[in-house]
Amino acid sequence: MDKRLTELEVKLAFAEDLLEALNLAVFRQQERIDALEGALRELRQIVQLAQPAEPRSLPDERPPHY
Repeated sequence: MDKRLTELEVKLAFAEDLLEALNLAVFRQQERIDALEGALRELRQIVQLAQPAEPRSLPDERPPHY
C-alpha cells in the first residue's frame, strides 16, 4: 500500500510540473499573440494611410510604358 501511495505522489509531482510548464507556455504564447496583434494593427494603419483618398479607376490610367 505504501508503495502505491509513493507512486501516486511521484505521478502527481510530475503532473504538477507538467501543468506549470504548460501554463508558462500558454502565457508566453498569449504575450506573443498580443504583440503580433499590435503589430498587425500598426500595419493596417500604415496601409490605410498609404492608400489614396479617392479610389482610382484602372481603365482610365495609362500604362507606365506610354
